[in-house]
Amino acid sequence: MKKNNALLLSTPYIVWMVVFTLIPLGVVGYYALTDPQTGAFSLGNLKELGIYMPVLWESILYSLISAFICLLLGYPVAYYIAHCKPVTQKLLYMLVMLPMCMSFLLRTLAWVGLLQDTGIINRVLEAIGIGRLQLIRTPGAVILGMVYNYLPYMILPLYATIVKIDKRLIEAAEDLGCTPVQTFSKVVLPLSVPGILSGITMVFVPAVSTFYISQKLGGTDTVLIGDVIERQFKQGNNPNLGAALSLVLMILVFVCTGIMNRFGGDEEGGVIV
Repeated sequence: MKKNNALLLSTPYIVWMVVFTLIPLGVVGYYALTDPQTGAFSLGNLKELGIYMPVLWESILYSLISAFICLLLGYPVAYYIAHCKPVTQKLLYMLVMLPMCMSFLLRTLAWVGLLQDTGIINRVLEAIGIGRLQLIRTPGAVILGMVYNYLPYMILPLYATIVKIDKRLIEAAEDLGCTPVQTFSKVVLPLSVPGILSGITMVFVPAVSTFYISQKLGGTDTVLIGDVIERQFKQGNNPNLGAALSLVLMILVFVCTGIMNRFGGDEEGGVIV
Protein backbone atom coordinates (compact mmCIF):
# COMPACT_ATOMS: atom_id res chain seq x y z
CA MET A 1 0.00 0.00 0.00
CA LYS A 2 2.82 2.36 0.95
CA LYS A 3 4.64 1.58 -2.29
CA ASN A 4 1.55 2.42 -4.31
CA ASN A 5 1.12 5.72 -2.45
CA ALA A 6 4.79 6.60 -2.96
CA LEU A 7 4.53 5.80 -6.69
CA LEU A 8 1.37 7.89 -6.97
CA LEU A 9 2.96 10.87 -5.21
CA SER A 10 6.10 10.65 -7.35
CA THR A 11 4.21 10.41 -10.65
CA PRO A 12 4.21 14.18 -11.35
CA TYR A 13 7.96 14.30 -10.75
CA ILE A 14 8.57 11.28 -12.98
CA VAL A 15 6.44 12.77 -15.76
CA TRP A 16 8.29 16.10 -15.42
CA MET A 17 11.69 14.40 -15.60
CA VAL A 18 10.71 12.33 -18.63
CA VAL A 19 9.19 15.24 -20.57
CA PHE A 20 11.68 17.97 -19.72
CA THR A 21 14.90 16.00 -19.08
CA LEU A 22 15.04 12.55 -20.63
CA ILE A 23 13.29 13.38 -23.91
CA PRO A 24 15.42 16.52 -24.56
CA LEU A 25 18.56 14.52 -23.77
CA GLY A 26 17.41 11.86 -26.20
CA VAL A 27 16.82 14.47 -28.90
CA VAL A 28 20.31 15.90 -28.38
CA GLY A 29 21.82 12.43 -28.54
CA TYR A 30 19.87 11.63 -31.72
CA TYR A 31 21.06 14.74 -33.56
CA ALA A 32 24.61 14.30 -32.31
CA LEU A 33 24.84 10.76 -33.67
CA THR A 34 23.08 11.15 -37.02
CA ASP A 35 24.14 12.50 -40.39
CA PRO A 36 22.62 15.95 -41.11
CA GLN A 37 21.87 14.98 -44.74
CA THR A 38 20.58 11.41 -44.54
CA GLY A 39 19.57 11.10 -40.90
CA ALA A 40 21.48 7.80 -40.68
CA PHE A 41 23.66 6.87 -37.71
CA SER A 42 27.05 8.56 -38.01
CA LEU A 43 30.02 9.56 -35.88
CA GLY A 44 30.96 12.33 -38.28
CA ASN A 45 29.71 15.06 -35.96
CA LEU A 46 31.91 13.79 -33.14
CA LYS A 47 34.94 13.68 -35.46
CA GLU A 48 34.53 17.40 -36.15
CA LEU A 49 34.80 18.19 -32.45
CA GLY A 50 38.59 18.28 -32.68
CA ILE A 51 38.37 21.66 -34.40
CA TYR A 52 36.70 23.16 -31.35
CA MET A 53 38.84 21.53 -28.64
CA PRO A 54 40.91 24.72 -28.09
CA VAL A 55 37.65 26.63 -27.52
CA LEU A 56 36.46 23.94 -25.10
CA TRP A 57 39.70 24.04 -23.13
CA GLU A 58 39.55 27.83 -22.98
CA SER A 59 35.96 27.64 -21.71
CA ILE A 60 37.03 25.15 -19.04
CA LEU A 61 39.95 27.41 -18.05
CA TYR A 62 37.71 30.48 -17.72
CA SER A 63 35.19 28.48 -15.70
CA LEU A 64 37.84 27.09 -13.33
CA ILE A 65 39.31 30.54 -12.76
CA SER A 66 35.84 31.92 -12.07
CA ALA A 67 35.05 29.07 -9.67
CA PHE A 68 38.36 29.61 -7.82
CA ILE A 69 37.72 33.36 -7.48
CA CYS A 70 34.16 32.68 -6.31
CA LEU A 71 35.59 30.31 -3.68
CA LEU A 72 38.07 32.94 -2.44
CA LEU A 73 35.32 35.56 -2.23
CA GLY A 74 32.44 33.33 -1.18
CA TYR A 75 34.04 31.34 1.65
CA PRO A 76 34.67 34.32 3.97
CA VAL A 77 31.17 35.63 3.26
CA ALA A 78 29.55 32.26 3.97
CA TYR A 79 31.69 31.81 7.10
CA TYR A 80 30.69 35.24 8.40
CA ILE A 81 26.99 34.70 7.72
CA ALA A 82 27.06 31.28 9.40
CA HIS A 83 28.44 32.82 12.61
CA CYS A 84 26.00 35.72 12.84
CA LYS A 85 22.86 35.80 14.94
CA PRO A 86 19.86 33.98 13.40
CA VAL A 87 18.05 37.21 12.52
CA THR A 88 21.18 38.63 10.88
CA GLN A 89 21.72 35.35 9.04
CA LYS A 90 18.28 35.58 7.45
CA LEU A 91 18.88 39.17 6.38
CA LEU A 92 22.30 38.49 4.86
CA TYR A 93 21.04 35.29 3.23
CA MET A 94 18.27 37.30 1.59
CA LEU A 95 20.78 39.92 0.38
CA VAL A 96 22.90 37.18 -1.22
CA MET A 97 19.86 35.78 -3.02
CA LEU A 98 18.46 39.19 -4.01
CA PRO A 99 20.53 39.60 -7.23
CA MET A 100 19.27 36.19 -8.39
CA CYS A 101 15.75 37.62 -8.44
CA MET A 102 16.84 39.99 -11.21
CA SER A 103 17.12 38.90 -14.83
CA PHE A 104 20.48 37.36 -15.76
CA LEU A 105 20.52 39.49 -18.91
CA LEU A 106 19.95 42.72 -16.98
CA ARG A 107 22.74 41.90 -14.53
CA THR A 108 25.14 41.35 -17.41
CA LEU A 109 24.03 44.49 -19.25
CA ALA A 110 24.59 46.48 -16.06
CA TRP A 111 28.26 45.55 -16.21
CA VAL A 112 28.37 46.63 -19.85
CA GLY A 113 27.25 50.08 -18.72
CA LEU A 114 29.92 50.11 -16.02
CA LEU A 115 32.85 48.80 -18.07
CA GLN A 116 32.33 50.29 -21.52
CA ASP A 117 34.71 52.95 -22.83
CA THR A 118 32.29 55.74 -21.95
CA GLY A 119 30.93 53.93 -18.90
CA ILE A 120 30.74 55.03 -15.29
CA ILE A 121 34.09 53.55 -14.21
CA ASN A 122 36.04 55.16 -17.06
CA ARG A 123 34.37 58.50 -16.41
CA VAL A 124 35.49 58.35 -12.79
CA LEU A 125 39.03 57.41 -13.86
CA GLU A 126 39.08 60.34 -16.26
CA ALA A 127 37.83 62.69 -13.56
CA ILE A 128 40.68 61.76 -11.19
CA GLY A 129 43.29 62.04 -13.93
CA ILE A 130 44.05 58.37 -14.62
CA GLY A 131 42.41 58.27 -18.05
CA ARG A 132 40.34 55.64 -19.76
CA LEU A 133 41.27 51.98 -19.50
CA GLN A 134 40.32 49.04 -21.70
CA LEU A 135 37.92 47.36 -19.28
CA ILE A 136 35.42 45.75 -21.62
CA ARG A 137 36.07 43.34 -24.50
CA THR A 138 38.76 41.57 -22.46
CA PRO A 139 39.06 38.09 -20.89
CA GLY A 140 39.10 39.76 -17.48
CA ALA A 141 35.70 41.31 -18.14
CA VAL A 142 34.28 37.88 -19.06
CA ILE A 143 35.63 36.33 -15.85
CA LEU A 144 34.28 39.29 -13.87
CA GLY A 145 30.83 38.72 -15.38
CA MET A 146 30.97 35.02 -14.49
CA VAL A 147 32.07 35.71 -10.92
CA TYR A 148 29.38 38.33 -10.37
CA ASN A 149 26.55 36.22 -11.80
CA TYR A 150 27.52 32.91 -10.19
CA LEU A 151 28.96 34.01 -6.82
CA PRO A 152 25.67 33.30 -4.97
CA TYR A 153 25.88 29.70 -6.21
CA MET A 154 29.11 29.41 -4.24
CA ILE A 155 28.00 31.21 -1.10
CA LEU A 156 24.73 29.35 -0.56
CA PRO A 157 26.06 25.75 -0.41
CA LEU A 158 29.06 26.90 1.65
CA TYR A 159 26.77 28.61 4.14
CA ALA A 160 24.49 25.56 4.33
CA THR A 161 27.50 23.39 5.17
CA ILE A 162 29.32 25.69 7.59
CA VAL A 163 26.20 26.53 9.61
CA LYS A 164 25.66 22.81 10.33
CA ILE A 165 29.14 22.24 11.77
CA ASP A 166 28.80 21.14 15.38
CA LYS A 167 29.99 24.01 17.59
CA ARG A 168 31.16 21.47 20.18
CA LEU A 169 33.92 20.35 17.80
CA ILE A 170 35.25 23.90 17.63
CA GLU A 171 35.05 24.26 21.41
CA ALA A 172 36.86 20.95 21.86
CA ALA A 173 39.66 22.07 19.55
CA GLU A 174 40.02 25.32 21.49
CA ASP A 175 40.04 23.46 24.82
CA LEU A 176 42.86 21.26 23.49
CA GLY A 177 44.97 24.33 22.83
CA CYS A 178 44.41 24.94 19.13
CA THR A 179 44.89 28.47 17.90
CA PRO A 180 42.12 30.04 15.77
CA VAL A 181 44.14 29.26 12.64
CA GLN A 182 44.62 25.62 13.70
CA THR A 183 40.94 25.29 14.59
CA PHE A 184 39.97 26.58 11.18
CA SER A 185 42.47 24.46 9.22
CA LYS A 186 41.94 21.22 11.16
CA VAL A 187 38.22 21.38 12.00
CA VAL A 188 36.20 23.94 10.04
CA LEU A 189 37.88 23.66 6.65
CA PRO A 190 37.83 19.82 6.43
CA LEU A 191 34.18 19.73 7.51
CA SER A 192 33.26 22.31 4.87
CA VAL A 193 34.80 20.34 1.97
CA PRO A 194 31.38 19.04 0.79
CA GLY A 195 30.15 22.64 0.53
CA ILE A 196 33.31 23.65 -1.35
CA LEU A 197 32.84 20.86 -3.89
CA SER A 198 29.16 21.68 -4.28
CA GLY A 199 29.91 25.36 -4.77
CA ILE A 200 32.65 24.72 -7.32
CA THR A 201 30.35 22.42 -9.27
CA MET A 202 27.43 24.86 -9.17
CA VAL A 203 29.66 27.67 -10.48
CA PHE A 204 31.63 25.62 -13.01
CA VAL A 205 28.67 23.94 -14.72
CA PRO A 206 26.77 27.11 -15.80
CA ALA A 207 30.00 29.05 -16.42
CA VAL A 208 31.44 26.50 -18.85
CA SER A 209 28.31 26.63 -21.03
CA THR A 210 27.62 30.37 -20.88
CA PHE A 211 27.52 32.45 -24.03
CA TYR A 212 25.75 35.74 -23.24
CA ILE A 213 28.47 36.95 -20.87
CA SER A 214 31.23 36.37 -23.42
CA GLN A 215 29.20 38.08 -26.15
CA LYS A 216 28.52 41.23 -24.13
CA LEU A 217 31.71 41.57 -22.08
CA GLY A 218 34.26 39.78 -24.25
CA GLY A 219 35.97 40.80 -27.44
CA THR A 220 35.92 39.18 -30.85
CA ASP A 221 38.75 36.88 -29.75
CA THR A 222 36.84 35.67 -26.69
CA VAL A 223 34.77 32.78 -28.02
CA LEU A 224 33.56 30.14 -25.59
CA ILE A 225 32.02 26.77 -26.34
CA GLY A 226 28.54 28.15 -25.58
CA ASP A 227 29.02 30.74 -28.33
CA VAL A 228 29.99 28.01 -30.79
CA ILE A 229 26.91 25.93 -29.94
CA GLU A 230 24.61 28.93 -30.32
CA ARG A 231 26.13 29.77 -33.71
CA GLN A 232 25.65 26.22 -34.98
CA PHE A 233 21.94 26.42 -34.23
CA LYS A 234 21.33 30.04 -35.27
CA GLN A 235 23.91 30.99 -37.89
CA GLY A 236 25.71 27.85 -39.03
CA ASN A 237 22.47 25.95 -39.63
CA ASN A 238 24.15 22.77 -38.37
CA PRO A 239 22.13 21.55 -35.37
CA ASN A 240 23.82 18.14 -35.56
CA LEU A 241 27.24 19.59 -34.78
CA GLY A 242 25.70 21.84 -32.15
CA ALA A 243 24.08 18.79 -30.57
CA ALA A 244 27.43 16.96 -30.61
CA LEU A 245 29.08 19.85 -28.78
CA SER A 246 26.17 19.92 -26.33
CA LEU A 247 26.63 16.20 -25.76
CA VAL A 248 30.26 16.79 -24.80
CA LEU A 249 29.17 19.44 -22.32
CA MET A 250 26.55 17.09 -20.85
CA ILE A 251 29.20 14.43 -20.33
CA LEU A 252 31.40 17.03 -18.65
CA VAL A 253 28.53 18.00 -16.36
CA PHE A 254 27.90 14.33 -15.47
CA VAL A 255 31.61 13.89 -14.67
CA CYS A 256 31.60 16.97 -12.41
CA THR A 257 28.46 15.77 -10.65
CA GLY A 258 29.94 12.31 -10.20
CA ILE A 259 33.11 13.74 -8.68
CA MET A 260 31.06 15.88 -6.32
CA ASN A 261 28.95 12.90 -5.22
CA ARG A 262 32.00 10.66 -4.89
CA PHE A 263 34.24 12.92 -2.85
CA GLY A 264 31.78 15.43 -1.40
CA GLY A 265 29.46 13.10 0.45
CA ASP A 266 26.73 14.78 2.45
CA GLU A 267 27.02 18.17 4.07
CA GLU A 268 28.14 16.64 7.34
CA GLY A 269 30.53 14.13 5.80
CA GLY A 270 33.79 16.07 6.10
CA VAL A 271 36.76 14.51 7.82
CA ILE A 272 38.69 16.18 10.62
CA VAL A 273 42.48 15.94 10.28
